[in-house]
Amino acid sequence: MSKVEQSIEVDVPVSTAYNQWTQFETFPQFMEGVERIEQRTDTLTHWVTEIAGVKREFDARITEQIPDERVAWTTVSGDVRQAGVVTFHRLEDARTKVMLQMDFDPAGVTENVGDRLGFVKHRTSGDLTRFKRFIESRGVADGSWRGSI
Repeated sequence: MSKVEQSIEVDVPVSTAYNQWTQFETFPQFMEGVERIEQRTDTLTHWVTEIAGVKREFDARITEQIPDERVAWTTVSGDVRQAGVVTFHRLEDARTKVMLQMDFDPAGVTENVGDRLGFVKHRTSGDLTRFKRFIESRGVADGSWRGSI
């Protein structure tokens, strides 16, 4: 099992960053390799990804969701094995630290080599940078889901 920990500071209030993160279907707009996400229930999402020519589909279950604090998940189907949490930390009224922690199990030779070379860490860093540009350019979230799990 491998681990990734990344964080970024965004110039929006914590509620804005959190609200946008709950809009899973917008992830393809800032996550490289994510083709589509469908929110099937309050706790179940279906992902379609293509990374380095390898297409994957899997379901992820939201295991914990606390408004303005955290969203945690784990995969429940498909050949992708990962679990993680994104936390939101108020730094100032209009500044938030977004922290991603993820455990994943690379499959096959290509993914194991890519993991050792730091590709996953680089990709998640890029995704967070794109999230920062995405939410700061709007200043408001596309929507929100304020329920707790």
